[in-house]
Amino acid sequence: MGIIKTSKLIFDYIRKDEEENIEEIKRAIDGVSLDLEKGQFIAVLGHNGSGKSTFAKQLNAILLPTEGTVWIQDLDTSREENLWEVRKKTGMVFQNPDNQIIGNIVEEDVGFGPENLGVPTEEIWKRVDESLKSVGMAAYRLKSPNRLSGGQKQRVAIAGVMAMRPQCIVLDEPTAMLDPNGRKEVVKTVHELNRKEGITVLLITHYMEEVTGSDRVIVMDEGRVVMDGTPREIFSQVEKLKSYRLDVPQVTELAYELKQKGLDLPDGILTLDELMENLLPRFAERFPGEVILENGGSHGN
Repeated sequence: MGIIKTSKLIFDYIRKDEEENIEEIKRAIDGVSLDLEKGQFIAVLGHNGSGKSTFAKQLNAILLPTEGTVWIQDLDTSREENLWEVRKKTGMVFQNPDNQIIGNIVEEDVGFGPENLGVPTEEIWKRVDESLKSVGMAAYRLKSPNRLSGGQKQRVAIAGVMAMRPQCIVLDEPTAMLDPNGRKEVVKTVHELNRKEGITVLLITHYMEEVTGSDRVIVMDEGRVVMDGTPREIFSQVEKLKSYRLDVPQVTELAYELKQKGLDLPDGILTLDELMENLLPRFAERFPGEVILENGGSHGN
């Protein structure tokens, strides 16, 4: 069994009236069974209302199953005696870092989590140092979080989770409120933590470009897992993704359109470099008298 496993997971949002009579039941997760391996970078995609954020909250026992089971390293999240250990093993980072940052200065905020866990003071400061360095925020440790950019705040939030030494980090649309530069720096930080620290990462997002470097992509729709595979396997199915109201990375879309026009290109191209590697030989075949210059121009022989 992997670090996270769900079996026939169901979660219903139940609305009641003032007399506790049930008015409405809305099923957000419908029979999800997954086994997620330790050390992987896993992306979860889905349009608004697909159930992906509800699924994320199951992994830290913020929400508990209506039916079925969630295990975090053999710990059943629905058992009250496991709650403390589950939350130590799985850290959460949310959309809005302002909802997660509580310290007046950065280092105090990062140290808050391990202090709550009863970690000795000397060890807390060691963890604060290591966590801030790991997210590239050591130079800001004495700054007020209020003076940081959105991307910097999100990195501080990630450092705060890191300081608690979780084995898995779940990020629920952490870049949704950031500008493009902020999104890039946060995603880069998370990939580095996954690669260097071996931390399992589960990234919930609707930005397609953020998932191309993942080990595994899971697509949800109406509370169910409808696609599951590598980024190339998933993004090779452009029309199927669009049927679930999802886009594909821009370069994948361009390659798909070119292929529709008759160019012989492979499915699931993920990067611009990969597209150019496939286009240039075909260009040379069609225009053998042309020489491609380094600056992008050309001249005839």
